Formats: sequence, C-alpha cells, structure tokens
Amino acid sequence: MAGGVKKPVNIFKLKNLGEPKEVFNWRLWFAVFSFGLLGAARGVDEGLISGAFNAKDFQRSINYDSYSVYERANIKANVSSMVQLGSVAGALIAFVICDKIGRIWATRQLCLLWIFGIAIFMGSNGNLGAIYAGRFIAGLGVGQTPVVGPVYIAEIAPASIRGLCTCIFTGFVYLGIVLAYFTNYGCQVNMGDDTPTRWLVPTSLHIIFAGLIFILTFLQCESPRYLVKRGKNKKALEVMSQLRHLPQDHDYVHREVNAITLAHHEEMEATKGSGPLGILKEAFTIKSNLYRVGLTIGAQIMSQWSGAGSITLYAPDLFEILGVRGTNVKLLITGIFGIVKLVAAVLCALFLVDFIGRKRSLLIGITFQAISMIYVASFLTAVPGLDGSDAYQLSGSELAASRGAIAMIYLSGFGWALGWNSMQYLLTAELFPLRIRAFCTSLAMTFHFVNQYGNSRAVPNMLLPVHDGGISPQGTFWCFAAVTVIGGLWVWFFVPETAGRTLESMDRLFSLAWYKIGLYGNRDAEIQDAVANEKQGDGSIQLEGSSSNDTHHSVRKAS
Repeated sequence: MAGGVKKPVNIFKLKNLGEPKEVFNWRLWFAVFSFGLLGAARGVDEGLISGAFNAKDFQRSINYDSYSVYERANIKANVSSMVQLGSVAGALIAFVICDKIGRIWATRQLCLLWIFGIAIFMGSNGNLGAIYAGRFIAGLGVGQTPVVGPVYIAEIAPASIRGLCTCIFTGFVYLGIVLAYFTNYGCQVNMGDDTPTRWLVPTSLHIIFAGLIFILTFLQCESPRYLVKRGKNKKALEVMSQLRHLPQDHDYVHREVNAITLAHHEEMEATKGSGPLGILKEAFTIKSNLYRVGLTIGAQIMSQWSGAGSITLYAPDLFEILGVRGTNVKLLITGIFGIVKLVAAVLCALFLVDFIGRKRSLLIGITFQAISMIYVASFLTAVPGLDGSDAYQLSGSELAASRGAIAMIYLSGFGWALGWNSMQYLLTAELFPLRIRAFCTSLAMTFHFVNQYGNSRAVPNMLLPVHDGGISPQGTFWCFAAVTVIGGLWVWFFVPETAGRTLESMDRLFSLAWYKIGLYGNRDAEIQDAVANEKQGDGSIQLEGSSSNDTHHSVRKAS
C-alpha cells in the first residue's frame, strides 16, 4: 500500500477503483455531509452581511446617514469584516482545541460560540459596540470551521475520493452563500426595507446552521487518525471499521489503520515525542515541512488578494458600480452570482479535482479569474465616470460593455470556485504529516482570515475615488488582476500535484530541492512509489501499532 497516485477517478463509477464496494457507504457520506456543513458558516456570513447592512432599518438603527462618506465606508468595512477579525483568533486557537479535545468536541464548542455571537449581534439594538462584539465572537467560532471541517473530512476519506469529499466542504460554502443571497432578496421583496425583520430573518440562518451541525455531531464518531494520535488504536480500528462498513479483521481496514499507526510512530520517533516545541521544530526546521507551510500560506495570500472573496462580500455594491440599478435587481443578480459559484463548486468536486487533479483545476480557475479581472478593470478604465451613482448614464455601446463586465464577474466567481476556493482548503488539509496537521492547518487558516480581514476591510476604502483617499474602482480591479496573474505563475512553478495520494505518502512529493518540487516533485514521487511497491512485494511488513493484538497485522501486496 504505497500510496502513490492512482488513475483518474470517475465518481459515478467508484466500483471500478479496485477498492471494496462497502467503502463507499452511507455512513462515510453522512459523516462527510455533517462536517461539510461547516463550510456554510463562512458562506452564510459572506452572503448575508452586505445585504443586511444595506437594509434601511439597519442603517437607521445605527444612525448611518449622520456620518461622513469616509466614516460610512469605515463603518461598513468594520461591520462586514469583524467576523474575519474574530476568525483570525478562532483559526489560531483551533489547532490547540482540535488536538486537545478532538474533532467532535471542537465542532460542538465552535457552534456554541457562533450562536452566542450572532445572538449578541441580533440583539444589539443599533449599538455599534455590541454589533462589533457580537460579530467578533461569532468569528471565533466561524474561524475554526475551515480547520476542523477539512481536517476531519481528509482524515476519514479514502485517498481515491479525498478531493471530492473535501470539496463538499467548499460546496457548502456556496450553498450558504446562495441561501443567504436569496434570503436577502426574498425578505427585501416581501418585507420591505423599513422593518427589523428585513435583516433579522436572514441573519437567523446562522443559528439554523450552527444548531443543525451541533446536533449532527452526536451522530458521528471521532477521527481514526486522531484516535491513533491519542494512543487509542483499538478504538481507531473500531471506528475505521464502521466508516468503511467492513469487519474489523478485514485486510483493507487493517492496512489503513496500520499505515496510519506506522506513520505516526515514525513521526514520534523523529521528534522523540516532544511537546509543543517539538511541533514547532518539526514544522519549521524540517525543509520538506517548511516548504509545505510556505505553500499553504502563499495560497492564502494569493487567493484572498485575487479579489474574489471581496466580490462575494460586496457583490451588490460592485454590481451597482458596473451599472446595475435598483435594490431588488442588485439582490437578484447577486443571487444568480451565488448560483454560478455553487454550480462551479459542484463541477469541480464531481469532475475535476480527483479526475484532472488539483493543480490543473487550480490553473483553469485562475485563468478564468485573470481574464475576468482584466476585462472589468479595462471597462472601468474606459468608463471612468461610472462610480455607482445615478448621475452617469451609459450609452448604448457602454451598456453592452457593462453587461459584459457583469458576465465577467460571474466568470470570475466560476473560476474562483473551480480554483483557489476549493484548493486552499484541500491542499491545506492533506499536505501535512499527522503530528503537525492540526497546527499547520490552523496556521494556514490564520493567514487565510488575516488576509481576508485585510482585504474585506480595505476594499470599501480602495473603491473610493482618489480624491477621497481610495484608488478608484478601476485601480482596485487592476490590483486584483495583477495578483491573480502572479498567483497563476506561482502555482505553475511551485505547487505539486497531490491527487490520489494517501495522507501518509505525501512526504514523497517533497524530497527534491525546493525549486524543483512544483515541476518535478510528482515524477520523483512516482519513482519512490515504485521502490516502495517493490519492497512490499518482497514480503510482509510487520507494523508496530499497539500493544493490542487487534492493531497488529501483516501488510501484503494487494492482489
């Protein structure tokens, strides 16, 4: 069981993968679904907050019109980005919580934080301090979701469909966005702008999702890899048997648990079981691990400053800048934008990420984004008077170009869902050894939310005209375009392909010098796979997993 790259996966023909048919069972999909729902935490907030903030009743409650243009931009940025700021702290503490109390209890406590923060926000009664505090506390919970969710899913999913399973988390991000967009639209159309229910009803989506996830955790088992890490090998074997729907003495179950156990023992031997300092040392002094840390942090920086996240957050305002008029129309177009991204995420999960691979899917998505950003930036440069005000009237040719720009925003969302937004979670969850996985994922997600906060906080000010201290809408999109192109080049040269590998075989991708890994890491890893397979063919390997006889098994070459 060398763990090398397998053939492309057709998710509609999983029985052809050469694995026991029982592996792809309802219990596995139910667990993936339950933890994939954590993706909705970000999606709901990103889809809701701009529409809720623009509600007249909400703005009246905080005396929004009494502030200057610059102060209003700052208030909007602060309210919108406060969840991201809280998420920085949430992501930073997630690895400690995840490793100390497990993936299941980590999920329960983050749901409680999430609900508590949103309750404060909904009961703020126009008090800006309470609004900021509530959204920050909610962020403490939301910030843990991209650590706990993808890590748990990656740890329970078979290697052949790990990409599909982890992308379900991304799919729920977009399901949350779509539900939020259309809830905003429905409340705007049916309740009007002058009642508190206009923004309170959509905001309650947070509590619905958090409550549902909390309940579902009581129907799930702890991650087998976490159990191995805690020395509970017999329990890990029992849980793996349940997840794979196979007997505990089945060869497939034993091979998988023993591979996890061996990998963990090798990591512990290498670090001699040292504590937190050992984790830091392993992450930052071992060159292959340091490279992986750099990859995940670079992915967060490039993805967040490519602009797609802020387009999701401020979609109604950006559509207005491109010439869309009327609150209802803006919200409807924004809702369609959410559907486009959801469809792209589904296509990526079903047909791309495990079929053509992570890297190709990422490069296709970045290409779509780059084309879109360059077009929108060029359009806004050619029509400098278009700043979202009703004073400027588009000519016939400009109106056609404006519709093209709106289409390009849709294309950018499609590319974002295919590329960066799927891969930033998947790569982060699957690259690292078990011992440092939670810490490194937490570190990466901290950078994710730091950059998301910086971007969401900066964009309202960036969109201001130059004379008001901004860089103008066209300058903002040129900035996004430049970062997107740089990100594409970075991926081409530095990111290796990880599709089809077991989590325990990822080390083989990072054996070369750092400047060769992105282009030649897979070729070198395949050579190591062949050597490992040959060694397995020479005889059985006894894995020292536990003192219990249940976790000792000979690993034989698969027939």
